[in-house]
Amino acid sequence: MNRLSCFLLTIALIVGSSNALFEKNSVHFKNSLRPGNILKIHCISDSDDLGVHFLSPGQTYDFSFHDSFLKTYFDCTLDQGLNFSFRVAFTAYKSGGGLLRFGKTNFWDAREDGMYFTHGTEAPKLEYKWAPV
Repeated sequence: MNRLSCFLLTIALIVGSSNALFEKNSVHFKNSLRPGNILKIHCISDSDDLGVHFLSPGQTYDFSFHDSFLKTYFDCTLDQGLNFSFRVAFTAYKSGGGLLRFGKTNFWDAREDGMYFTHGTEAPKLEYKWAPV
């Protein structure tokens, strides 16, 4: 009984003291386009439609979630320009099947030449260029 109590106390301390152990993953978008250029964002997964969001220059939009045991992904379509005449579509987050991630952060920055990506530890790099619709 004493060993069981020590074991349960140890588990409770590990889980309780480590917020990062079960921290949600997150995806962040920023509109760094020229003044007046609205960014339209629509993200979906196999089980969620996050709706359409409109960002003015300088605004941000983010969402957070836990990975599923099978596979977690969020496919996003972004539009900008006059009458939203430029588009880019890509997978903003993807986990490996069977590998749960905790606390992973994906940063996406909409700029005039395309979408830039970073995990926050390195300089953002151009990943996708805008294409006419």
